[in-house]
Amino acid sequence: MTTSGSSPAGFAFDFDNGNFYRDLIAAAGDSSGQQQAIGPQDVSLIVWVQAVMWAARFDALAPYHPTAVGVHSRIDRRPAEERATNRNKNIAALYASSYVANAVYPEREHVMRKMMTMLGLDPDDTAEDPTTPAGIGTIAGKAAVDAHTRDGMNFLGDEGRTYNGRPFEDYTGYRPVNTAYELTDPSRWQPALRPHRRRTGGGPGDKGAFLVQQFVTPQLRLTKPFTYEDPARFELARPEHSDHTDPLAYQRSVDEVLSASAGLTDEQKVTTEFFDNTYLSVLQSTKAAGLAHELDLDGWVQLLFTSSVAQLDALIAAWHHKHAYDAVRPFSAISHVYGSKQVTAWGGPGNGTVQDLPADQWTGYLPPGDTPEYPCGTTTLCAAEGQAARRFLGDDVLDWTHTVPAGSTLTEPGHTPEKDVELHYATWTDFAEECARSRVWAGVHFRTTTERSLHFGTQFGDRAYDFVQRHVNGDVQD
Repeated sequence: MTTSGSSPAGFAFDFDNGNFYRDLIAAAGDSSGQQQAIGPQDVSLIVWVQAVMWAARFDALAPYHPTAVGVHSRIDRRPAEERATNRNKNIAALYASSYVANAVYPEREHVMRKMMTMLGLDPDDTAEDPTTPAGIGTIAGKAAVDAHTRDGMNFLGDEGRTYNGRPFEDYTGYRPVNTAYELTDPSRWQPALRPHRRRTGGGPGDKGAFLVQQFVTPQLRLTKPFTYEDPARFELARPEHSDHTDPLAYQRSVDEVLSASAGLTDEQKVTTEFFDNTYLSVLQSTKAAGLAHELDLDGWVQLLFTSSVAQLDALIAAWHHKHAYDAVRPFSAISHVYGSKQVTAWGGPGNGTVQDLPADQWTGYLPPGDTPEYPCGTTTLCAAEGQAARRFLGDDVLDWTHTVPAGSTLTEPGHTPEKDVELHYATWTDFAEECARSRVWAGVHFRTTTERSLHFGTQFGDRAYDFVQRHVNGDVQD
């Protein structure tokens, strides 16, 4: 698969032979994430929404499959002739998608309504009729939303409050040990003080307004997973490489980040932004694998549901350890080790590598994520979805080339890359390992963190595959 930053201007859809996701939603959507309701770096929200969405789509197709049963719903199997073409399955999946989208993004209901109308579907048909594809889709969508409304993520924003709900707000009472102004414990997370807008490259409202970073959705660690009960069962060694009481190991971790910063190439900068964008790297990669393997409609839905289960369950476990270890980010550690001493590193947009940078003025090529450092959420995700795809597809083939036009980076627009760059990932192994390296290049994670996160995330791909296959084969008990 080869992708670029542009999307087709329009689409035509064949209900009988087409694929609602491959030919319609993915083709017409915004893979850059810049126009999405959730920011491209807000990985916990993106992954949670995708899990709800793909659970609904899987359940919507289950009645048309010879053996499959839904995860959140049990809808009677439909006659075999109703799956002779893709028509009923596509319609059911679209109605399921519409229900979830309208529940999660009520402010964007007009977008889904317009799409349904353009396809000749009635957006006001909300009857829960288990004998029609529209009704089956509505039942599946409602079941998925109902199952996740009280799953711990605080989707409605009413945990701990009666009025003026704040969707996805923390209700756990997390408070950082350090403040944005003082690092009292150099091993623990320090919120960054940064411009008002958090998206890479900035945006409206960035001038002069600064906010203290908050741990995004710390309640994710308490959210209900698909494949286990307690994330504490998945052990992860403590981050001794960022423990300031071992000054040699601590400085070694710092120096590895500074060395990567000083040696940044155009391709590395492009790669950091690619993997930092969850919509582009994490979500589009499984689509690329589906295209490479020429899956049928059922295969697409099963693969993408397997991937979404792996991602959510992996991230819940990662958030458990992020909260438990509450580990320091590189920018704080670098300032702690070197203070105002001059270091050699990337000097900011357009400056390249400089040799006289005061360490307490150092910043990574990308802004640090809104979580403690250990483990790396992005690397954990890449490892989990890669293993899920390997198990489902039976091989390691990804075969994805993504072209980044000259001057199109968000951090150094008009300057980087100097010429078009092609990122190519022949295998999932290549993809996950590059993902890990990119987080060090970006200056947002330590090398040891990313290496451990690769190993940690893989197990959730296996768990997701086994879970989904039990439902595909009907080997589950109510």
